[in-house]
Amino acid sequence: MSAMQKQDPVVYDILMGEKKRQSEGLELIPSENYVSEAVLEANGSIFTNKYSEGYPGKRYYGGQQFVDQIESLAIERAKKLFNAEHVNVQPYSGSPANAAVYFALLEYKDTVMGLKLDQGGHITHGLPISFSGKFYNFVPYLVDPATQRIDMKEVCRIALECKPKLIVAGYTAYPRDIDWAEFKKIADEVGAITMADISHIAGLIAGKQLKNPFDFGFDIVTTTTHKTLRGPRSAMIMCKAKFAKQIDRAVFPGLQGGPHDHITCAKAICFGEALKPEFQDYAAQIIKNAKKLAEELNKYGWKLVTGGTDNHLLLADLSPTGITGIEAENALDKAGITLNKNTVPYDPRGPFDPSGIRFGTPAITTRGMKEPEMVKLAKWMDDVIKNHADAAVLARVKEEIKQLCLKFPVPGIH
Repeated sequence: MSAMQKQDPVVYDILMGEKKRQSEGLELIPSENYVSEAVLEANGSIFTNKYSEGYPGKRYYGGQQFVDQIESLAIERAKKLFNAEHVNVQPYSGSPANAAVYFALLEYKDTVMGLKLDQGGHITHGLPISFSGKFYNFVPYLVDPATQRIDMKEVCRIALECKPKLIVAGYTAYPRDIDWAEFKKIADEVGAITMADISHIAGLIAGKQLKNPFDFGFDIVTTTTHKTLRGPRSAMIMCKAKFAKQIDRAVFPGLQGGPHDHITCAKAICFGEALKPEFQDYAAQIIKNAKKLAEELNKYGWKLVTGGTDNHLLLADLSPTGITGIEAENALDKAGITLNKNTVPYDPRGPFDPSGIRFGTPAITTRGMKEPEMVKLAKWMDDVIKNHADAAVLARVKEEIKQLCLKFPVPGIH
């Protein structure tokens, strides 16, 4: 960073502050992770200098021979990783990827089913104020009030009633496994296209710890490439071959111009890392850590949504503690633990100050932490929640966390 330090010390100092924050604290936001040093290098590579509208072998600018090689490599690795017939690696991020699928396969006001946002769905799954809710007729399905799990009989009932053109499965705050087979069965019964948004669990699927929706006949699979997949901040769309032309046209020229070639380069590296056997060990440890953390928090009497987790994330309802989600987020942040406030199913509070918090284990697992560290983490989290207004407790926990973090360096930070 010597050039940055010399040219713009103000920006450099801000970056060094973030470096210190990442090094000395515990990152529990389940959509965040730490990329490898190789992925960091690709993110900052000279591929950022190139403009590449079009696709490999069919570009609108010259000088594409190496861009074509890196994009083709990323595509082939992604196909192998997810057993996909066709892959488009150009979407800039998760929301544009989902938008491209809708743009490709739906007409204005077509009916779509997706899990409601405050139940664990994503803004692109039909939130009324987002493009998805404004352009299409999204009919929400919910989780069961008692079990807090998706009731597939109710999903079937709604599908038979509204006859959607597309059904979206895959979520942003749902701690349990997804019944891909039943979703596909329901979709086939009503003649709907199936779309899985695996943005949160892509790494767990690539690491062969959770089931792949393509194995159950899903038509479209979208995912971000960060989160559990541990790659750059971006996305991709995978699909059956029969949808390839529509998807590619929707991405370019439908919604985007030139792809970010330096990010494509980082994706190729990320997919290569995920194809290695040790990535399966990493994915397995993410789930082990999440389950252990849930087990320990349950011992302290925490109210976890669904009682635990099958994947990388947990959702806690703090209503019994008398502390709100935003108060918990702020207190934990002061103690060196980063997570996010989050609604819980049927939350009586609003999204800006909800009843819950969402947290997960991908990033701390990347640092090499295992079950013994989860025991310590649960104790620290419980101490903070029960003493959220006690500055001395927060300071003590922060120092203990800092000492732990020094033993588990963040990749790319020396």
